[in-house]
Amino acid sequence: MTPPEPTPAGGRTSLSAPDPTPSEGRTSLSAPDPTPSEGRTSLSAPDPTPAGGRTSLSAPDPTPSEGRTPPSRPGEPPAPHDTGALRSLLPVLGAHRATVLRTCLAALADQAALVVLVTLAAHTVGTAVIAHRAPSPGTVAVLIGLVLLRALATWREMDLSHDLAYRVLAELRVRVFDGLARSAPARIAGRRSGDLAATALGDVEALEFFYAHAIAQLLASGLVFAAAATVLGFLGPWLLLAVVPAALLLLWSPLLEARGRAERGARTRAALAELSAESVESVDGLRELLMAGALDRTRARLRSGGRRLARAQRAEQSWETGAGAARDLLVVAAVIGVVAAAAHAAGGGRLDGAWTPAAMALALGALAPVAESAAALGRAGSLRAAAARVRAAVNAPAGAPSPAGPLPAPAGPLGLRLSGVRFGYGGAPVLDGLDLTMRPGETVALVGASGAGKTSCAHLLARYWDPQDGTVELVPQAAADPVDLRDLSEDDLRAAVCVVGQEAPLFHGTLAENLRLGAPGATDRELAAVVRICGLTPVADALPQGLDTPVGERGATLSGGQRARVALARGLLGRPRILVLDETTAHLDHRGDAQLARALTADSRARTRTTLIIAHRPATVRRADRIAVLDGGRIVEEGTWDELIRAGGALTRLLSRQGEAQEGETRQEARAAATGDSAPPR
Repeated sequence: MTPPEPTPAGGRTSLSAPDPTPSEGRTSLSAPDPTPSEGRTSLSAPDPTPAGGRTSLSAPDPTPSEGRTPPSRPGEPPAPHDTGALRSLLPVLGAHRATVLRTCLAALADQAALVVLVTLAAHTVGTAVIAHRAPSPGTVAVLIGLVLLRALATWREMDLSHDLAYRVLAELRVRVFDGLARSAPARIAGRRSGDLAATALGDVEALEFFYAHAIAQLLASGLVFAAAATVLGFLGPWLLLAVVPAALLLLWSPLLEARGRAERGARTRAALAELSAESVESVDGLRELLMAGALDRTRARLRSGGRRLARAQRAEQSWETGAGAARDLLVVAAVIGVVAAAAHAAGGGRLDGAWTPAAMALALGALAPVAESAAALGRAGSLRAAAARVRAAVNAPAGAPSPAGPLPAPAGPLGLRLSGVRFGYGGAPVLDGLDLTMRPGETVALVGASGAGKTSCAHLLARYWDPQDGTVELVPQAAADPVDLRDLSEDDLRAAVCVVGQEAPLFHGTLAENLRLGAPGATDRELAAVVRICGLTPVADALPQGLDTPVGERGATLSGGQRARVALARGLLGRPRILVLDETTAHLDHRGDAQLARALTADSRARTRTTLIIAHRPATVRRADRIAVLDGGRIVEEGTWDELIRAGGALTRLLSRQGEAQEGETRQEARAAATGDSAPPR
């Protein structure tokens, strides 16, 4: 299987891979999780639908014929050594200040109790050995209390820190989802679905260590070391000569190797995202791989990706192991220095002999948290790549920014007006000065050769993008000013305009839930009416639980024609005043196409609803009140079917080219059948 072409900017990319399945349905499968221990990466994720408004009733066709190379995406992750990536994710803690404070206090109590415990225990042993004096009951009680306090503080710190981390991660996932939805499809076009899933889930999960351990540990170890160093200074200033330099070296080491850690972390995250993307595509395209005999090649590619990920993880872990050993050696050297200095001082009478083991324990207790903090800083540095990817998703700019002061949508039936629209994907314009007006209640068919820009028009009407020049306006039937789509709120836009694309992605839920996607408040009576109008009654009756039957991931239990009916039904259930059908009936035969056409006219709002039909099939086009022919980025011909056929202009030439192409395919099939090269019947 060759890698799929980048998704053109003409369509929205969902977080799950494009459906490669033929219209009769597809088998939903799962793949092993390739994610390392720091966080599981789901191989699929929800469609990035804008959270701020109603759901678009079907995702745009991810591979429209006029797709162009998408523009660069400034929201992509910055360089892996970006030192501000982790810092930029700290403000998310603002909503959890009380929990952060309690976590820091618990971590401080945990570390302080340990230092006091080992120091007091060492002093008690030193007193017993040197002064031959048994510990008093009070000392024993204090030691027991410190043990209990340490156990309680450790449990509380772990409980609070992980509760905080998981709450923050849950919020981050929503922010990543909102960022992807806000920027889709312009900013995520061309990115593989597995890569997006790795960001939405795996990269966020990897930050658990940063929020659960690094922050509270750094603050607590700093305070504990300051207190321990103060006590050592009172015992003997010379003791600090062994402890302070060691602490500074411990804290300096992760900063010194920060760039290398970031690069190794970036390689690991990139290898993980690549393997996740490859796994998603392989599972989604398993049928095609079986038919093409490409399983061995795919298996080899997955094995190669797994080896790359393993090498990156080994390199990262090997470096961390070596760095940990170096930190341990540094701590041991510092403790030995403290023991030597304390012994020399005790021999000279400058220090009570009982304090010699206590000084050693105090130095060890002070440096151990510093070493752990250095390890946390080092690991946090390796998480910069994950943080950068998360930050890029969270802060992704909107493809179609929301208006600062939205205007209300006009009341009553609505028409459409595209005036001087110019739009492209970074290269030559796809639409160049397009003018098209649709009266309220009118049905217009938009036709043109593949790549002419028909789907781009649909995407502008759904406001997945804004035109570079010109306006797209809603025109009320009453005497009122038109309203630019850019001035509408998300809710008002989705309530007024519905785009139903050629692909109708369904979600893992019941048929009724999928139908209510754009109208969750629809009553059972309204749902039943739409089901009847769109010819879904036989489909529902054949299912074990009727409308309450799960349809499987991507509607695996339904055929392509049935999914098209579901797409139209959920579009009509939302009662839009403007309906855009972008090759919605492409999966249907002529009979199914005619049935859906009758469904459109049978709907109670058909007379006042404005409908734009994008289609290639002549039988679909001729039903429209008016036909507009798109060529060269502009409307070159308009009129009824009879008028345009009599004129013998652009529509006639387009139909002629389509007929010649179909005849050519028929002749090729006939020649193949005559030579015995035809495919066996299925």
